[in-house]
Amino acid sequence: MGILARITNTGKSSSANTNQSSLSTGGHGIDKNQVLAPTDPTVINPMNPGTWQTVRTAPINEAPRYSNKAEADALKRVASQKREEARQAKRAYKSLISLEQSDAQVHTAHRKYIKGVADNELTKKRADAATARHLHTLRPEYAKLGFGLDRAENKAQQRIDELKAKVKEKY
Repeated sequence: MGILARITNTGKSSSANTNQSSLSTGGHGIDKNQVLAPTDPTVINPMNPGTWQTVRTAPINEAPRYSNKAEADALKRVASQKREEARQAKRAYKSLISLEQSDAQVHTAHRKYIKGVADNELTKKRADAATARHLHTLRPEYAKLGFGLDRAENKAQQRIDELKAKVKEKY
């Protein structure tokens, strides 16, 4: 199959092979949808901006109104409790951010490792290709050696045949 046919995928009989490509033809198996897929289905990103929910302990007072002492005392207790819960929530969110940062560092380090593996694989394949090219350059010399051995074998066989003929003549 010619290079143009290989590039354009013409002449391929199997439809299963139509989307396959080879590193030797410059193809790749990198699916951008997989690369850009979220690390979790619920992670926040432009395609999943979250719910926009908020926290609201007390309903909105749309109009001014008076409160009695019991209501004010109860609201004061709830406000104090919510202040403490808010402080703890801030601590928890700070820890969650720290966890996300740690996860991101590990993720980044792993991707750096993967890039190193890929770079070194390419280096190895370059060395293999260079070795293969060099071995191909040796083929003509080996062919000459082979022809020389064939020629020597033929000459030796010819000489043996001559000697046999002389021996047969004498006896």
